[in-house]
Amino acid sequence: MQEKPNLTYIKELAGDDLAFEQKFIDILKKEFPEETAIYINHIQNNEPRAAAEIVHKLKHKFNILSMEEAYKLAVNYEEELRAGRTEMHHRFKRILNTIKDYLNTI
Repeated sequence: MQEKPNLTYIKELAGDDLAFEQKFIDILKKEFPEETAIYINHIQNNEPRAAAEIVHKLKHKFNILSMEEAYKLAVNYEEELRAGRTEMHHRFKRILNTIKDYLNTI
C-alpha cells in the first residue's frame, strides 16, 4: 500500500497558528504543480541531470507531507538521475500524482 500524504508535520510546525499553517499549505499548492511540470518537461526532453535538481526540491515536500518512504525513494532517484538513468520515473510519478490529488482536496 502506498503512503498517503498528510498535514501532521505542518500542524506540528504551525502549532496554534492557523494563518501560518494555511500560508504553508498555499505555498505547497503553488510550488508543487510548477515543480512537477518542470520535472516532467526535463524527463520528456531526456534531461535526467536537470530533472535531478527538481527531484531534490520535490523530495523536501515529501518530508513536509510526512511521506518518509517517498522521501527515501526520491533520494535514490535523485542519484539515479544524476547518473543519467530514469528507471524509477514511473514509481516517482505515482507519488507525484498521489500528492497532486491530495493537494486538490485540502
